[in-house]
This record gives sequence, structure tokens and C-alpha cells, in this order.
Amino acid sequence: MAQIQADENIDGSPSKQVPDVSVVLPIYNAEPFLREALDSVTNQTHRNIEIICVNDGSKDSSLSIMKEYASRDPRIVIDDGPNGGYGKAMNRGINRARGRYIGILEPDDTLLPSMFETLLRVADRDDLDFVRADFNRFTKNDDGKYIYFTESICHGDGSLYNKVLNPQNNLALLNVRMQNWTGIYRKSFLDAHAIRFHESPGARFQDNSFWFQTYCWATRIEYVDQPFYCHRDDNPNSSTNRSDLMFAMLDEWAWIRDYLARYPEKEHKLIKVFNHRKFHNCNFAFGKLADELQLPYLQRFSKELNDAYKQGELDLSMFSQLEQKKLQALMEDPKAYLEQYRKDRAERKTAQDFEIARRAGFRALFSYYLRTEGIVRAIGHTIHGAIRRLFHR
Repeated sequence: MAQIQADENIDGSPSKQVPDVSVVLPIYNAEPFLREALDSVTNQTHRNIEIICVNDGSKDSSLSIMKEYASRDPRIVIDDGPNGGYGKAMNRGINRARGRYIGILEPDDTLLPSMFETLLRVADRDDLDFVRADFNRFTKNDDGKYIYFTESICHGDGSLYNKVLNPQNNLALLNVRMQNWTGIYRKSFLDAHAIRFHESPGARFQDNSFWFQTYCWATRIEYVDQPFYCHRDDNPNSSTNRSDLMFAMLDEWAWIRDYLARYPEKEHKLIKVFNHRKFHNCNFAFGKLADELQLPYLQRFSKELNDAYKQGELDLSMFSQLEQKKLQALMEDPKAYLEQYRKDRAERKTAQDFEIARRAGFRALFSYYLRTEGIVRAIGHTIHGAIRRLFHR
């Protein structure tokens, strides 16, 4: 495995200063967005960072872009190797990191300039295992301009922000949003508990196991109510149609289940919380599957839930009434569950299409009715709408 290092001073002498943060970028065919990502991390206001670009066997010009940036910035380290998947790429970066903390930057995302300055100050001040923050989602509008939406890492629960928390005494913290890249993690904490990513093939859901491990062992964490990480969301409705990735989320949670079994005290304490979070995350993954893959996925998911229930590992009181209804329906009949899911999905799509057409104006609304109800009903709806608007002026 070739390693192209640039961790040296401007005069060519090796840099002996320990970086405060090692930022790991797992890079595979990231050419379209990589420059934006690298610009955002090299322009951080906190300068004492190490930037580890892990080239995971890219076939495009990603490696050339990394070398270009490394030639200008001695903080950049390139770890070049064959494709091994997201988890392995992340572990390569973490294992060679020299920094006191680990940060994560996906190569199609960006960072606001003060991210590491702010999070480092909080982490050092409060002696944290990790600190995480709110984040932005961004996409392009029809004019090609970026638009941003801020997301609360704590689902809007203001009582959880800006204070030291202990997940060992508050299992509800496992319901906080999972996005690992919103924070920094003390390297000595990760090493002490051998916390690394699950090295499964591809780039699907390996962040789940890393997240769960950190909450298994952390005793001092904090959430910051400011967004710094900007997550690209250009295709939120993308689906998985590869049969080899069909069970990726279920496999990830099977790995986490095996991990828990290695630590009986943790298993006893966390198994019901584990199954509550597994239900949510695996349901999310189900919604991303192509239609032809959904039934086999649900059949396996249903069996695993039934097995957990028989073992006394499901606590229904952790689920809302709506969640309980879905859980029980899935456990009883995955095929009927799928039919109801598709019916509900069609109704949501119809409602969304109507609202889009209504906002777009007369022509769009007429086209919507024409497509969904035919010419006669479309004309009728149009006349009715015109009369209603006339008498409500």
C-alpha cells in the first residue's frame, strides 16, 4: 500500500507538532465534489489539524486532486490503497492518525470554517470522549444555487445541549441522531475500547456500528446547538437496487448484536435499547430499497424481530403507539405489511404531487387532474376552481 505523505514543514523538515484533530476523508470516485470538500477543510480557522485522504481504489481523478492539494498544504496526508469499502477506508485513516481527536469528512460534503475550532474548545474544556453538533443539509435549487436546511442532532430537545452527559446513566441518549461526522472523537478513547468501523464490503451503513460502539463506552459527551457540518442531499430519494446490498443494514445490526454478546454486562443493559434503535434504522433502510428487494428484506427483518421477542429482548413500552402498531404488523405478516406500506406511499405521493401542482398554478393543476382523473374531471375541477375563486375575491 503506497502512502504519499505531506506531513512536513514548508522547508521540507518533518512536522513534530501533534495535530489537535486528524480529519479522515474516505474517498472513492469523488471527483465531482472533492475540491469543495478539501477547500472547506483546509480553510478551517483552527490550523493545527491533520488531513488524511484515504484513497479507496478510486478509478477517476480523485487521487490526482488529492496530490494537487497535498503539494500546496503540508497538513495533507494521502493513504493510497485498493478498494476495501467505507469501513476499511475509515479504519486505515484512524489507525494512522496522529491527532488527539478524530474528525470525519465525507468527500461530497463540506464544513463551515469554525467547526474544529469550536468543537475542540468544548471537548478540551469539558474533557469529553466526544462532542457532536447540529448540521446542515444542502442541495441545489432550480437556479443552481445551494440552499441549506439546519437539522437538530437532538431532534429539537433543547434540554440536551451544551452540558456534559453520560450515556451510561441515560440510555435515552441513544435516540439522538446518529450522524457521526457532526463531531470529533478523542483518539485515546477510541483506542482504549478498540472502537473502529465494521469492515463490510461497499459503503452502506457501516456508520451504525461505529456510532453504537461509541455510546457503549462513552461517559462524557456533549451536544452543541450550532451547525458546522454540511451534508449534501442532492438525491434524498435514491434507492438501492443491488441484490448484494439488500441486507446491508440487517447485516450491520447483526454485527452489532454479536459485538454486544462479547460484553455480557453491556448486552444485559443495552439489548432492549438496541432492538428499539434497530427497528428504526432497519425500517429506514427498507424504505430505500427497490421494490423487488423489499419483501425478502422484510421477511428476514420480521423473523429477527420475532426471535428477539421470544428471547425477551423487545420492550414495547419504548415504542410509541404508532410504532407498536407497525412493529406488530411486521412481525405478524411481512407481506401484508408491505402491501399497506405501498398503499400509504402511493397516497403520500399523490398528496405531494397535488400540492406541487397547486403551488405551480393553473396550468400545472390542470395537467395534474388530466393525468390522474382524465379530461372530463380535469375540466370540471378547473371550472369549479374558477367559480370558487370568482366568489371569494
